[in-house]
Amino acid sequence: MTEATLVLAQGGDGEAFRELVDPYRRELQAHCYRMLGSVQDAEDVFQEALLAAWRSIGRFDGRSPRAWLYRIATNRCLNYLRGESRRPQPAALPDHGTGRSGQGRSGEPWWLEPYPDDLDGLAAGPEARYDARESIALSFVAGLQHLPPQQRAVLMLRDVLGFPAAETAGILGTTQTAVNSALIRARAALPADLHPHDVPVPKSPAEAAIVDRFVSAFQRLDLKELVSLLTDDATLTMPPEPDQHHGPGPIGRFLVRSHLGQELKLLPARANGQPALVLYLPDPNAPIWRACGLIVLALRGERIHALTRFGSLSNLARFGYPRMLPRG
Repeated sequence: MTEATLVLAQGGDGEAFRELVDPYRRELQAHCYRMLGSVQDAEDVFQEALLAAWRSIGRFDGRSPRAWLYRIATNRCLNYLRGESRRPQPAALPDHGTGRSGQGRSGEPWWLEPYPDDLDGLAAGPEARYDARESIALSFVAGLQHLPPQQRAVLMLRDVLGFPAAETAGILGTTQTAVNSALIRARAALPADLHPHDVPVPKSPAEAAIVDRFVSAFQRLDLKELVSLLTDDATLTMPPEPDQHHGPGPIGRFLVRSHLGQELKLLPARANGQPALVLYLPDPNAPIWRACGLIVLALRGERIHALTRFGSLSNLARFGYPRMLPRG
């Protein structure tokens, strides 16, 4: 950003403002998603943050536009989270003994959505503890949703984005002591096994081979092959539904039983830096396929240790697929 660009933006030049913001657009959108867990909510809050930045550009001193934009976006997310009790709760999701409303037995927030795979522009400072792939993984984003909002923001700014403690305190309008204390609590609250170390390289032949085997087994409803592809501690969750399945046998039997007698079409996608599949089923009354879900796979070694199946298709277009395909 040049001084001339800032002067023009402060004078009401929209193009200059976009030039100032655009280098940070993708990472800010991902930041809002990590904070909120919902792509749609994140987009709404991001747009609010842009509007707030435009309205306050005249008071911006020109130092560290990235920190300035993160301050606005983070505080907009925190404001949203403080008022999230206004978010409608689905009647089909009782507490189920979790002690928290809006969550089922899986422990995943019901509003959790997959993030279209776009890791470009997810920058981090030298103090970050997570790389871009780890910090956008579905399990990590789900884990973040269990943290109190302030702890979530601190962990995001310090460990994901790599802001120094002093700068984090400035962004949040608090003290370094408060930041350090919140960070300790947030780190302790996150599960230690969110990031398996033996994950195949994204988009590598090894990753593709596992996914291809799963697609073949699932389309053939081959129970034995499906079971062999799952780790002993594999889980299947289906947000926003509260049900979950544990272990290779129960997961394999559920997948086969759910689609017995059906023809399946599985098309490749990516979500949260992970392989994903768009599931289509034939329409019984028309020569078309209808999309009925997105399955995100988490791999460990040469097997699958987690499947997250999303039935809501509100953001399917973001993954490059239509709701219907001709069946020929």
